[in-house]
Amino acid sequence: MSPSDRKVINLTPTSYIVLGLVSLAGKATPYDLKQMVAASVGNFFGIPHSQLYSEPERLTAGGYLDEKRETDGRRRKLYSLTARGREALADWIKTPTDELYELRDPGLLKLGFGTDPKKLAPVQLEAHRRKLAELEAIRTQMKMNDAPDHQLLVIEAGIGHEREYVRFWSKLVKGR
Repeated sequence: MSPSDRKVINLTPTSYIVLGLVSLAGKATPYDLKQMVAASVGNFFGIPHSQLYSEPERLTAGGYLDEKRETDGRRRKLYSLTARGREALADWIKTPTDELYELRDPGLLKLGFGTDPKKLAPVQLEAHRRKLAELEAIRTQMKMNDAPDHQLLVIEAGIGHEREYVRFWSKLVKGR
């Protein structure tokens, strides 16, 4: 695809997630991306699976990814970064952001609309305890596999977030 044939697209957070994961993997199918999201950024940034199948095609049309199709078997699409994709990802990574995350918590939403905290709090507390244990297990595995410090920092932020939720919901279970 020549530069003049490229479709002009806006890069979104999902775009950068796909570019980042393909960069880490070297090459990836949409299914690979789904697995990588589940084991990493999916713990902090929800992405519909359908976007992990459509976004690589969109990025390919924009010249950020290269697509190769397997010649036999399931004929899966295998994506890799182009020079344009590497440059876009590098620019995005090095640019600090003041954006905050969007909190989309169904438990807090229900609490805000008047659900009974005595019924909700124990359920939320257990859910956040499970998530905290899951993130702590991921951190342990990451340390055993000598994960890069920047990835450990992200998991530590997630653990801190879950610890706060456990503290908050514990307080409500106890009646404030």
